[in-house]
Amino acid sequence: MAKSTLLKSSIARKVAMALSGLFLIMFLSLHFFINMTSVFSADTFNAMSHFMGYNPLVQFIMQPILVAGVIFHFIMGFVLELKNRSARPIGYAKYNGAANASWASRNMIVSGLVVLAFLVLHFYDFWLAEMMYKYVNVNAIEETRYFHELNHKFESPVRTGLYCVAFLLLAVHLWHGFNSSFQSVGFDNKYAKALHKLGYTFAIVVPFGFIFIALFHHFNQI
Repeated sequence: MAKSTLLKSSIARKVAMALSGLFLIMFLSLHFFINMTSVFSADTFNAMSHFMGYNPLVQFIMQPILVAGVIFHFIMGFVLELKNRSARPIGYAKYNGAANASWASRNMIVSGLVVLAFLVLHFYDFWLAEMMYKYVNVNAIEETRYFHELNHKFESPVRTGLYCVAFLLLAVHLWHGFNSSFQSVGFDNKYAKALHKLGYTFAIVVPFGFIFIALFHHFNQI
């Protein structure tokens, strides 16, 4: 009975982890779309950024949900990692990870920590700066400031390089995360193969798209 309960709780944690990851991917997709517009049209990027920045639904409902989702996802990741380590019947000295799992799978906690560190930097660069601009300094509304602010953030080659490395590890994290998520929720039917391919495509296109955006602004300073 106890073993059955433990198994169910383990499955529940994996499903919760998978669903929270898929939930965060929706926000990542929206974020990518908005940022990609900055490559083609400063006016469009400014308009979309201003709408998101001053929309009460986004600021006071979607944004707190996003933060809660990020925290939940990473806490569950650490919990699952600790549970997996404690459940192994042999010690690490004898455990041959390379023979049992892919590099991406074995290093999910590492890529996750780097992505978490990147998120902290990203929040400091953009979210905190935005909160200071609007609610602390109480600056006047300026609808055309967003493109210049984004462009300026990637002036430093060091900061741009850090972003690029973080996005590379995000690609690794997503690559394994999609596969793990589909397994956790038991998605195995005639559409599963196509969705796996879609997931792997997303894991490559979006992170490398963000790298392109960062490099574009770095080499096109205004």
